Amino acid sequence: MNWLTEYVRPKIRTLLGRTDVPDNLWHQCPSCQQMIFHRELEAAKKVCPHCGFHMRATAAERLTWTFDDATFQRIDLPKVPLDPLKFRDSKRYADRLKEAREATKHDDALLVAHGLIGGAKAVVAAMDFAFMAGSMGAAVGEGLVTAARLAVLQHAPLIVFTASGGARMQEGAVSLMQMPRSIIATQMVKEAGLPYIVVLTDPTTGGVTASFAMLGDIQIAEPGALIGFAGARVIEQTVREKLPEGFQRAEYLLEHGIVDMVVKRGDMAAKLGMLINMLGYHRAEPKAA
Repeated sequence: MNWLTEYVRPKIRTLLGRTDVPDNLWHQCPSCQQMIFHRELEAAKKVCPHCGFHMRATAAERLTWTFDDATFQRIDLPKVPLDPLKFRDSKRYADRLKEAREATKHDDALLVAHGLIGGAKAVVAAMDFAFMAGSMGAAVGEGLVTAARLAVLQHAPLIVFTASGGARMQEGAVSLMQMPRSIIATQMVKEAGLPYIVVLTDPTTGGVTASFAMLGDIQIAEPGALIGFAGARVIEQTVREKLPEGFQRAEYLLEHGIVDMVVKRGDMAAKLGMLINMLGYHRAEPKAA
């Protein structure tokens, strides 16, 4: 320390006024490590402009990017018991829920909304990995059933964006029960003769992959998305074989017929609108003046 740092610098700061710079102005791409200005990243829908890496997005962002003119109506989802098993590990499950709700400003890991996509009516359910790793508990299961009922009521396609680490361990068997419940929800839509479209995003794993995520009439994935049931290391230890590079990534699954198409995020809304209209769900008629 000397007189420059102890005396001169504080005097200069006092004279000029100190401006605090927000910490979130720049983001580093996890793939290419390039720094990206936050407005540029927002305009690119969280896709790296340097290497095309698709960063994880929130459920609210999915809804905004998907519906025409970012206009949609969210619906309130039924309430479920908050802590049916009174579960506790390193902390109480009720406390984990409270923290996740404060961080995301959402009640649970699923948002449901309806509006227009490509001018046609649609119902969208979007999972949020930021809420306890997008884990599927009773609230997610109830939300999917509600979304399916709304799609049938509106005679509109159901589109689900998946992003999950699997079943929510803190709800035990209750979370596992959501797998058949979510399958029933998809069956409701299909029995009504309506399209059920799934968009697999990074990551989609565990019980979500083993249930409603792989039952779409059309399966779409984002570039580079991790999609699978168990982790690669667990599978390798089980089969005792070296697995192909990237075997759980979207592009590998496309090559092997597991998904129908890989669509960049910037093209997703237009692609969904085209598919909905191709399937016969045309533009909604304008309201009479």
